[in-house]
Amino acid sequence: MEIDSLILDVDGTLWNSTPIVARAWTRAVREGGCEDMTVTADRLKGLFGLTMDAIADRLLPQLPAKQRYEIMDVCCAYEQRALEEDACHICYPGVIETIRELDGKVRLFIVSNCQSGYIELFLRKTGLGPYIADTECFGDTGKSKAENIRLVVERNGLQHPAYVGDTQGDCDAARKAGIPFIHAAYGFGTASQSDAELAAFEDLLKLI
Repeated sequence: MEIDSLILDVDGTLWNSTPIVARAWTRAVREGGCEDMTVTADRLKGLFGLTMDAIADRLLPQLPAKQRYEIMDVCCAYEQRALEEDACHICYPGVIETIRELDGKVRLFIVSNCQSGYIELFLRKTGLGPYIADTECFGDTGKSKAENIRLVVERNGLQHPAYVGDTQGDCDAARKAGIPFIHAAYGFGTASQSDAELAAFEDLLKLI
């Protein structure tokens, strides 16, 4: 593969926030009327990567649409606060060091299906903001991951980008956007027909 830029997923690729998020979401859903419900980290691993409305549909199918989307808004607010307040070191091994080493070799971007503000939170918590040239997410555009990948590619004039993610949904989005897919096999999910596979994030250095 010829690669001059990498577009990165967040959850399951750069870090694992699910234990912290699970506690925040459990509080939110119980306050929203689901008193006996517990959201687990393992359940979130199967949901992260979907858009926020799709997560709400799968997590709270028993509730009317308006109510479950309102609860999801509270989940996101509580999640944001919990991650801000927690002195968490939840990046996968080698992520911070590898991104710093890739700087100057390839241009780096982030595209995620997350809510508005989540990528910015990630960059603040990790100190990686100076290394990321541009970002996009579902919360800001309301668009699919494939569409957001295309937005980043087009507005930055990328010639040979690849997308790095951990799920089949990430693979499908990269394919729809017309770019190669690199599977973070250490993350939350599986993916078929990837163009390359990472046993660890630092394996990116072998591809560049």
